[in-house]
Amino acid sequence: MSLKLEKAHKYEKEEKQKIAAEEKPAFHVTPPIGWMNDPNGFSFYNGEIHLFYQYHPYTRDWGPMHWGHCVSKDMVSWEMLPAAMAPDQEYDAFGCFSGSAIEADGKHALMYTGVSKKTLPDGTTQERQNQCLAYGDGRVYEKFSGNPVITGEMMPKGCSRIDFRDPKIWKEDGKYYLIVGNKNDDQRGQVVLFSGKTPESWEFETVLAENSTGEIGTMWECPDFFGMDGKHFLICSPQDMKAQKYEFHNGNNAVFFVGEYDKETHVFKKEAPKSLDYGFDFYAPQTTELPDGRRIMIAWMKSWDACVMPFGQKWQGMMTIPRELKYIDGKLYQNPVEELKNYRKNPCVIKGQEISGEMELEGICGRVLDMTVEIGGDEFDEFSIELAHNEEYTTNYTYHKKKKLMTIDRTYCGVIRDVVCHRTWKLPENMKESGENLKLRFIMDRQSVELFVNDGAQAVSTVICTPPEADGIVFSCDGKAKINIEKYEIAL
Repeated sequence: MSLKLEKAHKYEKEEKQKIAAEEKPAFHVTPPIGWMNDPNGFSFYNGEIHLFYQYHPYTRDWGPMHWGHCVSKDMVSWEMLPAAMAPDQEYDAFGCFSGSAIEADGKHALMYTGVSKKTLPDGTTQERQNQCLAYGDGRVYEKFSGNPVITGEMMPKGCSRIDFRDPKIWKEDGKYYLIVGNKNDDQRGQVVLFSGKTPESWEFETVLAENSTGEIGTMWECPDFFGMDGKHFLICSPQDMKAQKYEFHNGNNAVFFVGEYDKETHVFKKEAPKSLDYGFDFYAPQTTELPDGRRIMIAWMKSWDACVMPFGQKWQGMMTIPRELKYIDGKLYQNPVEELKNYRKNPCVIKGQEISGEMELEGICGRVLDMTVEIGGDEFDEFSIELAHNEEYTTNYTYHKKKKLMTIDRTYCGVIRDVVCHRTWKLPENMKESGENLKLRFIMDRQSVELFVNDGAQAVSTVICTPPEADGIVFSCDGKAKINIEKYEIAL
């Protein structure tokens, strides 16, 4: 173990004890101390689901990147482990950036981007990002002696050596494949593909996908590529993307492409990009396939440009709840993993409740819960649900029935900075003209709200910083609506 990694272990062990358990989410992954961003190495190995993450233990701000580490049997209850990697080698001295993991010959292989500096002929320095490898047993990891295993020089001219990061590895038909986010000389994002007989030896194959129109941001970070339900999917996080009416409002977005992939020629014919999440806080998603065949996705539940965090908090950043992906009738659905239902308790069910004006309902409150609200009726235009509510705080979700829009407003959730608090999105296209009930499933966990619309047709992830005593839930309607509610507390 290097001195830098030993130092990180000592620091996180001492400092995490100073954070009370009730200051953290109940079932979402957060760092033991300090800063967290992108999920890394999301994988199944040796009977456990492993999640690594970008980690800077020493401050609650982004810094020289380490890899944090946690494991779970069910993706709801997580065991936090000591940091897996620190930037302690010449080739990664300026950061162990994002990457992925796979089982290789019985070992847990971590692929990541090592960041270094190169001195140019004129004496100036320039950043270099190359792909590196570490092996471990699920607890302790050692970096490969032959790092880096992929360098920018292995790509053709026109591909950036500076923006070349976030490898995603998989194995197919006895061969390893790896994609990496990249830029071309025109400052347009692209994804490049490599292949290899082992995780240690690679050859450049092709540019798998590119921002040919120039409209899909600049650098494509954190790419993921997989087959599911008869189609292939490319997920990536484009930076600096312009909003298009009700889509792509985050600047740094998370999108997916659906398409057809020819495994022989490595040609991916993709459709137009679509948003993965319509909330304020969702970036750098990564997926894994579990032994039971489910495709599970997790993402960083934060925005680069928003700080929704109280003064004095010693940690920053959390992950979304892991979500199962399905592709049904040309639509991508995402829902919380089924294992969450094992932690439900104290059910409260209300059927056929009429809402007119503003109402609170007995038994419907809380901050750590799984609540589904089904909204029906034609005698209204606007229906609102206020969560984490009291006289001072609230977060509002409003359904605009005639326009088939939803709006979220977290202006009064406790934010103390000028961050984005208001967003509107269009509901799924399959909503009928009339008579169709809207189903809203809210997963709340102290500092966050994840909304799943119409059985997962849309997802909306939002961080809040509301004091825990604000636990009211208020329903309001400008006419008459009838609702069904199914609410559970979540307890670990």
